[in-house]
Amino acid sequence: MKTYWISQIGGWLVYVLINLIFFGLTSNTTFKDYLLYIVMIPAGIFITHAYRYLIHRFNAINFKLYYQILFILLSSFIKALLIFFVLAIASTVFRLNANDLTFINILSSIINFSVVFFVWNIIYFGYHYFTNYKRAEIDNLRLEAAGKESELNSLKAQLNPHFMFNSMNSIRALVDEDPIKAKQAVTQLSNILRNSLLMNKSKEISIKDEMSLVMDYLDLEKIRYEERLNFELFIDPKTEHTMVPPLIIQGQVENAIKHGISKLEKGGKIIVSTKLKDSILLITVTNTGQLNTEKSITGLGFNNSLQRLQLMYGKKAEIKIHEIPNAKLVETTIQIPLKK
Repeated sequence: MKTYWISQIGGWLVYVLINLIFFGLTSNTTFKDYLLYIVMIPAGIFITHAYRYLIHRFNAINFKLYYQILFILLSSFIKALLIFFVLAIASTVFRLNANDLTFINILSSIINFSVVFFVWNIIYFGYHYFTNYKRAEIDNLRLEAAGKESELNSLKAQLNPHFMFNSMNSIRALVDEDPIKAKQAVTQLSNILRNSLLMNKSKEISIKDEMSLVMDYLDLEKIRYEERLNFELFIDPKTEHTMVPPLIIQGQVENAIKHGISKLEKGGKIIVSTKLKDSILLITVTNTGQLNTEKSITGLGFNNSLQRLQLMYGKKAEIKIHEIPNAKLVETTIQIPLKK
């Protein structure tokens, strides 16, 4: 509202001042002539403010474009007639020379005022159009963010039970075989669940925190698989504080064990590494095994991880999985563009 009144008063003052200067340089003027121009200021403010009330009353801002154009043209002409009559009455009151009120002069004045009010309309409607457009854009962004938030929460809800059930199955396998190791496994699982619950409160965590969870998970699985599972971690110190979605690495390590190590009689090895390359975070999970060409290589966990990444970082975020030729190794690469 403050901006509106500043624009109203300032705009009419500038318009009248320009006319006064031009009129004073081109005509023989008297004090009454200047007084007539000054009357334009309150007259113009009153007419346009009353017109603004009608715009809000009939919600003209939301008219269709061709109705708006018609409304603007018609209202500009009507306001021009009104201010002309106000000035004509003022001329009579001030006893100015009425001989100048010829048909040509009257028509010229009305056309000139129509142009002034047309410009006022364009500025007013243009300002509100731009404001409404920006507001709609912000609302759309908020709606999109809310939708992404909902999707992320849905994906997390799918991931957590999947992780927990697999871990419980590992412990169940140890209960009869080795109660001591089963007790140790319960402690490991407690650490994992506690940390994962804390992590899920955040959209992102550091590589360092994520790898702490991965270590707990691998230690738990090591109890189950014993010498069949070996692992190595090569974490670039420069990446430790880089932010990633919670459980994104753990999910790929879990897949490496489920689809790779668990299917090999002699087990195998998992290698997790991170590095930075051209503003891209590269996370690699390599495991002993081979891809099953008879089934899709992208299951629920893989697709969930990819969806989470692209919801948070856009289409440049990727997860790729391939088999290294002649090495009996499967490599999963997570690519995350770094935020500025």
